[in-house]
Amino acid sequence: MSTYLRRLLSTGAAYQVADVVSKVIALALLPVYTRELTRADYGTAELLLTVVILGSIVVRLGVGEALVRFHYHDEDPARRRRLARTATGVLLLTTTLVAGLAAIFATPVSEWILGSARPAELRAAALGLWAFTNLELANALLRVDERGREYAIAALTNVALTVAFTLYLVVVRDLGALGLLLGNFGASAVVLLGLWVRLRDALGPVDGSLLPGMLRFGLPTVPAEVSVFALFFVDRLYLYRVAGEAEAGLYSLSIKLAAVVIFTVRAFQLAWPPLAYSITDDGEARRVYARVTTYYVLFTGLVVAALTLLGRWVVRLLAAPEFYPAHEALPWVSLGWALYGLFLVLVAMAGRAQVTVRNVPAALCGLAANVVLLLLLVEPLGIAGAGIALCGAYAVMLVAMYALTRSLFRVDFEWRRLVLAVAVLAAITVAAELLAPTEGAGGFALRALALAVLPAALRLAGFFEPGELRAARGVVRRRTVAKV
Repeated sequence: MSTYLRRLLSTGAAYQVADVVSKVIALALLPVYTRELTRADYGTAELLLTVVILGSIVVRLGVGEALVRFHYHDEDPARRRRLARTATGVLLLTTTLVAGLAAIFATPVSEWILGSARPAELRAAALGLWAFTNLELANALLRVDERGREYAIAALTNVALTVAFTLYLVVVRDLGALGLLLGNFGASAVVLLGLWVRLRDALGPVDGSLLPGMLRFGLPTVPAEVSVFALFFVDRLYLYRVAGEAEAGLYSLSIKLAAVVIFTVRAFQLAWPPLAYSITDDGEARRVYARVTTYYVLFTGLVVAALTLLGRWVVRLLAAPEFYPAHEALPWVSLGWALYGLFLVLVAMAGRAQVTVRNVPAALCGLAANVVLLLLLVEPLGIAGAGIALCGAYAVMLVAMYALTRSLFRVDFEWRRLVLAVAVLAAITVAAELLAPTEGAGGFALRALALAVLPAALRLAGFFEPGELRAARGVVRRRTVAKV
């Protein structure tokens, strides 16, 4: 068990080291960006960034997911090479075609999405669709071979180029939302070309005999992924078109400030499928899935509690004063992203059984719930209502997905510990949020104290097992000795 957990942590850390750096830099630059960009500019750029990710899910046809799943069928290097070339060739064709059409019809497409003609921003998004989708597949090729060092180098290069390009285009050239988009996607395009040189063995003719099987596995995942990610798109689009560009900008900033949770979920998203599918023994896999879920809930629960209690101070520190209302959605957005990570566990259960079509009804249930809750909550509660709608949608989706997948690959989750963790974390966090002051040094101190007592409260409640505490103390002792 400990071996699998170390693999998950080490590969997740390697894959997300650049994301840590980028999140730190992005947070450090927020005071600059929030003074150079209006709330409307920020809302426009973030909406189009979300459109790119959503479009990427569609145009990649589930080929990347099939690559990760079928890579582990055997260790034949020739078959793996053909698999990689097929995935790369198919995505290059589909992304070039779709991005080209989007660039040609940029004016009407921008009017349809944004409600006004923004052809320059839409063409930048078309570049992003092409670069982001192909870069995701190149990164997947590195992940399946567990080439974490090369992955980290490429990702850190992307971060450095993105920062340089964006600062120049936003601050020096004053291009607003267009500068933010070009900075992000121009850097991705440069890194993609470099990775293609490094992974040139993965470039070549498509193997027609492999493609049907890849599509049979991958295509059913597309509607589910679209429905899942649409939860992160529908709320921004609804706020943008109904509440206004400025409100969408505030909501987007709250998502940016939930960086720690998003980092954790993305690291889990990248590291979890290769680990989950590489465990050949079903009994061992069931035990690993259950334990990983428990630790995931513990860690993300602590992070969500921290952002709930201290979010107001985070916004004051990192954003211009006009963006302060973003704190209202921060706890809910953080919780929504944490719930998304739990959904990935259930997706892996279905993927292990090679039954991906059941993801679709669960995701559609969540999307329907999100739309209904947005209609009910945004008008009275604003961006906080959008965040609550996101959480409600994921709760519905998790229940539906669990009901649909538990018979495919049964996992005995550690329900007592899961319920205990949620109950303790929620009780103390909600009490402190309701009772402690919302400003001043005294309010900060009381909230920080409530956060600090959470681990002790979990121990007193009996959450931790004796072996876990001994193992944790052993790790601390070894690291202390190593430093000495």
